[in-house]
Amino acid sequence: MGKGGSLSDSVLKKILLSYTYVAIWIFLSFTVIVYNKYILDKKMYNWPFPVSLTMIHMSFCATLAILLIKVFKFVEPVSMSRDVYLKSVVPIGALYSLSLWLSNSAYIYLSVSFIQMLKALMPVAVYSIGVLLKKENFKSNTMANMLSISFGVGIAAYGEARFDTWGVILQLGAVAFEATRLVMIQILLTSKGITLNPITSLYYVAPCCLVFLFIPWIFVEYPVLKETSSFHFDFVIFGTNSVCAFALNLAVFLLVGKTSALTMNVAGVVKDWLLIAFSWSVIKDTVTPINLFGYGLAFLGVAYYNHAKLQAMKAKDAQKKAQEADEEAGRLLEEREVEGNVKRIESEN
Repeated sequence: MGKGGSLSDSVLKKILLSYTYVAIWIFLSFTVIVYNKYILDKKMYNWPFPVSLTMIHMSFCATLAILLIKVFKFVEPVSMSRDVYLKSVVPIGALYSLSLWLSNSAYIYLSVSFIQMLKALMPVAVYSIGVLLKKENFKSNTMANMLSISFGVGIAAYGEARFDTWGVILQLGAVAFEATRLVMIQILLTSKGITLNPITSLYYVAPCCLVFLFIPWIFVEYPVLKETSSFHFDFVIFGTNSVCAFALNLAVFLLVGKTSALTMNVAGVVKDWLLIAFSWSVIKDTVTPINLFGYGLAFLGVAYYNHAKLQAMKAKDAQKKAQEADEEAGRLLEEREVEGNVKRIESEN
């Protein structure tokens, strides 16, 4: 009874911790999205400079990561050659900077709810790019699922009351760059046996992002900011916003590390529905029935995709356990044969 009780307590504790990690990630992701919308939207804080905002985030994250690694020795840096850095980290940094720039820019033109609906295309983009780069195997049933998600998002876009073509192009570009970045991480870093936690990843990637973002910033936003003499840097707004962005990076690592990437995908769907409800009830974004119907179709497609991935993971684990059991049985059989041969030799002597 004691053992059974301790086991139940252990399982319950694990479940509660998993839900806590999910809740922390949803809260921080929710906060960063709404906060960025507040800063960038012309009807709210009215500071429509997405490149500058992204550079502030990257500067804060890079500085904090350098302090934690170089000064406080909180985390050990990863051993990485110059060749690996240039071929692996730099392309990922470029893609990350483009993804953040475009996604933040989209908040100027689109509602929070519609952006979350467009983000449902992320599995489609990741799978399609994975197939193109030969990281995923093409399967007709999976592609049919991807088409159903795309169809649902298309209906949601058709019913969008505040549709803006340029905003949609920006958000779709952000999805494409982010999906490419995720596949590149899998190909470049995993294949080289490099694992990065959120602090070391920011330590290596954030400076790259700053360099790449500086190019459009100097030509697009710097001249406007220079002319806006009335602008003053609000340390409270941008400081707390940057802290939230850094905390979100830690929460992503915590959630994926303590649960799984699949759990994060499922939690992302919950977060999207919460954001849609929040933007409709608090921000007063217009959400039409066609919006909800289209996103509902996309949601079902994403849910099926996550379910299929879960089943594939279970099948893979079962196959691995069966293989290990066969190897163990073979090893025991060999040991018994050796023992039998030894005994036979001893009896003959």
